[in-house]
Amino acid sequence: MKNNFDVVVIGAGPAGSVAACKLMKEGFTVKVIEKMEFPRFVIGESLLPHSMDFLDELDLLKCVEDQEFQVKTGACFYHNEERCDFLFSDQFTQGWTYTYQVKRADFDNALIKETQNKGADVEFKAEVLEVKTGKDQQYVKYLNENNEEIELYCRFVVDASGYGRVLPRMFKLEEPVPTPPRSAVFSHFDDSKRTEEAGRNIFIHAFNDNTSWIWSIPFSDGTASVGIVGNTDYIEECAANDGQKFKELVADFPGLDGRYANVDYKFEPRTVSNYAVSVKQLHGEGYILCGNSTEFLDPIFSSGVTLAVSSGYKAATLVSNFLKGENVNFDDYSVELKKGIDVFRSYVNGWYDGTLQTVFFSDKTNDDIKRQICSVLAGYVWDESNPFVKKHSTVLKTLAKVVQL
Repeated sequence: MKNNFDVVVIGAGPAGSVAACKLMKEGFTVKVIEKMEFPRFVIGESLLPHSMDFLDELDLLKCVEDQEFQVKTGACFYHNEERCDFLFSDQFTQGWTYTYQVKRADFDNALIKETQNKGADVEFKAEVLEVKTGKDQQYVKYLNENNEEIELYCRFVVDASGYGRVLPRMFKLEEPVPTPPRSAVFSHFDDSKRTEEAGRNIFIHAFNDNTSWIWSIPFSDGTASVGIVGNTDYIEECAANDGQKFKELVADFPGLDGRYANVDYKFEPRTVSNYAVSVKQLHGEGYILCGNSTEFLDPIFSSGVTLAVSSGYKAATLVSNFLKGENVNFDDYSVELKKGIDVFRSYVNGWYDGTLQTVFFSDKTNDDIKRQICSVLAGYVWDESNPFVKKHSTVLKTLAKVVQL
């Protein structure tokens, strides 16, 4: 039995880069197959501090630091002319106190180039056509940029294909999510009018009875990502007529004093529709899913990259142990990943039903509680010493009722 590589990773985004680097660190050969040519645009530019743990562990942090991205030290929420700031330097979990706001084209490209430098065989403009999995050997067929069909064999397949969701589609693993269909419209804007105070952190404002919200993410080059999330019908209305309503809303962005009024935008507004997805299972014989191939909830707390790199690392760790002949229960991965996703889910639901706004903007929410919530917003959603992680399904609603009394 001849294998071309130990592991084939589908997708060269953050989950794929982290999974590949972890596997190579454990001594395995890796082939990364990526459909797009890098650098390529993708939305989701605000990182969380917990993602730094995985980048640091795999010696990927320097290539990120070399990009001189905008440092992010917290998050600012705005509601009814009030502002609530969470600073990562004042959180419950002992973790990173900063991270970055990144242009994903540059961030993802830096990671995969460093992954190549570490020894991965990375092929861009390659589309996976077929995958057959089995107990001992996996088969992958793909179309390369010269329109040639290439066949190869490996010991395991890691699907980190993100929104492409190669194996979920191929193996019919997708399933609907219980949340209402939501979409986003966004662009990049000139941000030369921003103040020093507004220069570091993501700014979020809820409106339309919490069914919609608008973001501003500053970049180090003097531009910013600005977008609106809401029910799909509303976002379609915002995006109509070349984004006329979207541009009007951005110009009157509450709390930012006309920061985006009469400024240039860098590309016509784009949309992502009905983005929330889920799957029936995260692994099967010879394969495992990570990143957005598993589940994507909502962009409100910028959890996408953190869940991508953490799942890439955790998946690769189990695959490594399995290939070394250790007794591995892949269900442990599903349980562990689901714990973190479910914590974020509770906070996403709390955002849209107004529970979080009640907690955030109450003067009865004490500093200890804010520190515990801040750790969740920093991505430390597996730290069960934090009551706002361990009791996530009930603690927010209970606290909201208390502060309303």
